[in-house]
Amino acid sequence: MSLGITEEMIARQPAEAQVIIRLLLAHIAQQDRRIAELEARWKLSPRNSSLPPSSEHPHAKPPRKPPRSRKKRGGQPGHAKHERPLIPVEDCSQVIPLKPQACRRCGTKLSGDDPQPLRHQVWELPEIQPLVTEYQRHRRECSCCQETTCGVLPAGVPTGQSGPRLVAFTALLMAYYRQSKSRTAQFLTTLLGQPCCAALTVKLQNLVTDATRPAYDQLVTQLPDQPHLNIDESPTKEASRKSWLWTFVAKPFTVFAVRATRAATALDDLLTDRFQGLVTCDRAKMYWSRGRLQWCWSHVKRDIQALIDSDDAQVRRLGHDLMRPTKELFRQWHRFRAGELTHPGLKRVLTPLREKIDALWLRGASSGHPRLTGMCQELWNHRDWLWTFLEHEGVNPTNNAAERSLRHAVIWRKLSFGTQSEKGSRFVETLLTVIETCRQQSRNVFQFLTTAVKALFANQSAPSLLSGP
Repeated sequence: MSLGITEEMIARQPAEAQVIIRLLLAHIAQQDRRIAELEARWKLSPRNSSLPPSSEHPHAKPPRKPPRSRKKRGGQPGHAKHERPLIPVEDCSQVIPLKPQACRRCGTKLSGDDPQPLRHQVWELPEIQPLVTEYQRHRRECSCCQETTCGVLPAGVPTGQSGPRLVAFTALLMAYYRQSKSRTAQFLTTLLGQPCCAALTVKLQNLVTDATRPAYDQLVTQLPDQPHLNIDESPTKEASRKSWLWTFVAKPFTVFAVRATRAATALDDLLTDRFQGLVTCDRAKMYWSRGRLQWCWSHVKRDIQALIDSDDAQVRRLGHDLMRPTKELFRQWHRFRAGELTHPGLKRVLTPLREKIDALWLRGASSGHPRLTGMCQELWNHRDWLWTFLEHEGVNPTNNAAERSLRHAVIWRKLSFGTQSEKGSRFVETLLTVIETCRQQSRNVFQFLTTAVKALFANQSAPSLLSGP
C-alpha cells in the first residue's frame, strides 16, 4: 500500500470509508504510473530514442567538453597560408595598369614598364539586367479571301512571360534553397529585376512539376526492380490533413512520395508485388510484411542508451552490457569501410559479438522486467534482421542513407509547415526526387531542370534521371 496504509488499517474503518480509501489509493497509484510515464518520456532525446535530431533545440543539447588547449585563438605561427589564387590575366574582365609618374622620394619623373607588376584582383557582381525578347506577331489579311493570318511563335518559345532558365531558377529557390513564395518573388524582383509575385511562383512551380513528372514516374516504375532500398518516413501536412513524406533510397536514385498514410499500404502502392529486394529500415511494423529486412543499428543503439539512462539498476545493467559489444560492432564496421577488413573478415570478427548480443536479448526477454521484456523479446524473435548485412555485401547496418536524404526535406517542412494542396505535394515529392538523385549522380540540378522545362515548352520528350550525367 502507498502512503504506509495497510490492509489492517483499512479493515478497522467503516464499510463506506473502506470503499472511499480504496478508490483514493487506486487513483493515487494510477497517477503515480502516469507521472513515471511522463518522466520517462521527458528524458527522451534524439540520443536515446527514435526522435529525429531536428526535434531538439540546438541549445538543449549537452555542451561538449573538448580538452582545453593552451594555444591562442586563430591561426598558429607557421600554418599554411590560405588565399584565393589569382586567375589568368586574359580571363579578367578588365585590366587597369597603375604606373607611378614620379619618384616617391625625390620627385623625379619615371618612365618604363615593370615586367612583373604586383597583381591585385577584385571580384564583383555584374549589374543584373533581365534578357527580354519581344516576339511581334504580325497579322496579315489575304487579298483573295480576306482571311486574317497571325504569325506563330517559334517552337520552344513559352506562351507565358517566363523563359526556361527563369522557371528552373525559381523552382530551385523554393525547393533547393527553401525560400517561401513571397521571398522568392522579392528576390527575383529586387536582385534580378524580374517582376514577380507569389501567385506567379505558384504558376512556375506547377510548370516545373509538369516538366519533371515524366522523369519522376520513370523512377517510380523502376523502384520494385531494385535489389536493395533504404526506406524512411517523416510526418508532414497537406493543408489541414496529416500526411507522410516517404523516401526510398536506391543505389542509382532516390524517390520521395507524399502519402496520406504511414501504413504498409503506402509501401504496397509504390513497391507492388514485384519487389523482391532487401529493405533497410527502422523497427516500425509496417515494414515487416516486406520479409527481407536489415534493422537499423543506429536506432538500436539509441534504444540501448535509453536503457542506460533509466533509473532502474537492472535496466541500466543490461543497457551497459549491450552498449559495449554494440560499440565494438561499429568499430569493426568502420574498419571494414576503411578497407582494413574484407567482408568475410568482418563476418568472422562479428560472429562472437553476434552470439553475445543475441544472448543479452534473451536475458532481457526472460527477465520478467516490464521495461525489458517487450523490447528484448521483439529483438530476440527477429534477431536475424539485425545481422542481414553480414550475409549480403553492400548492405549497411544503419539506415543513415535514408535519414540523410530526409534531412533537407525535414528542414524545408519546418520552414514551410507542409503544403497547402495536392499540387503542392506533387511539387515537393518531384523536386526532392530530382534534387537528391542529381546529387547521387553528380549532375547539375539547375541544368537538368532547365533542360526539362525547355522540353516541355517544345513539346519534346522529358530528360531521364536513369541515364546518368
